[in-house]
Amino acid sequence: MKKVKIANTDLEIAPINFGGNVFGWTLDEKQSFEILDAFVDGGFNFIDTANTYSWWVNDVGGQSETIIGNWMKARGNRDKLVIATKIGSETKVHPKDISKKQILKCADESLKRLQVDYIDLYYTHFDDDKTPVEETLSAYDELVKGGKVRYIAASNVSPERLIESFDVAEKNSFPKYVALQPHYNLVERTNYESKYLPLVEKYGLSVFPYWSLASGFLTGKYRSEADLVKSVRGAGAKQYLNEKGLGVLSALDQVAKKHGSQPATVSLAWLLAQPHLLAPIVSATSKSQLETLFAAPELKLDAEDLALLDQASK
Repeated sequence: MKKVKIANTDLEIAPINFGGNVFGWTLDEKQSFEILDAFVDGGFNFIDTANTYSWWVNDVGGQSETIIGNWMKARGNRDKLVIATKIGSETKVHPKDISKKQILKCADESLKRLQVDYIDLYYTHFDDDKTPVEETLSAYDELVKGGKVRYIAASNVSPERLIESFDVAEKNSFPKYVALQPHYNLVERTNYESKYLPLVEKYGLSVFPYWSLASGFLTGKYRSEADLVKSVRGAGAKQYLNEKGLGVLSALDQVAKKHGSQPATVSLAWLLAQPHLLAPIVSATSKSQLETLFAAPELKLDAEDLALLDQASK
């Protein structure tokens, strides 16, 4: 599997980022180990999680990191992986918080659950919109200098606070964000392309979009209200059951048929064709779903395909 380098780092990743929010939620530990084994056997090495996954199951989270940590220890493969985790999101126990105290505390807890000495990529998961940017970045500076974190990245941070973060980092010689994790896919384009893409280009960020398949909608699994009960994630796809969403599915069907592929594979291939986008974040709960994901980096969409998808999703 050909690997690409995350901008401004020495981290090399294969072009699919496995989303670990399913571990301890829709997959138990045994099933998680099986999926993780199949993922790395496919030549992939980039795993994304968060300190709060899956808080909606037990109120506080931590299950995902714990399972990944147990798996890495059992397999002895830490040095072959790029591990990303996050800080800042709310749970039923605490609000969004990116204070220095919270970051330093949660980083140590994540390291313990993951059973590692360092985190490759540490995200501001959600901004609390009140902690001074200087305070947050000084915490990251301490973690990087202490060898606990290699690089930092941003997810749900406003464009204004993102710009301020780069200004503050420059003035204080603090670490700078190297990547952005936005909500971006064929049915969610406007916010990223209008507000964040200019900043991605200005600061040279690598992009790893979450909800790459729009809560499963872009797999083609949900085409009517009756389909929404097919999985626990069905409710999230309901918002796309409209003229635009169904038009995107029609375009995906057309391109998939042309290439002998699947709508999900085409959706991810479209993302991989976008500038600065290195690895969409996507989950799977079966080996057959994994094969659909694995096919995306191999599928090269031509100009006709891209134009059709672009027109349907505008």
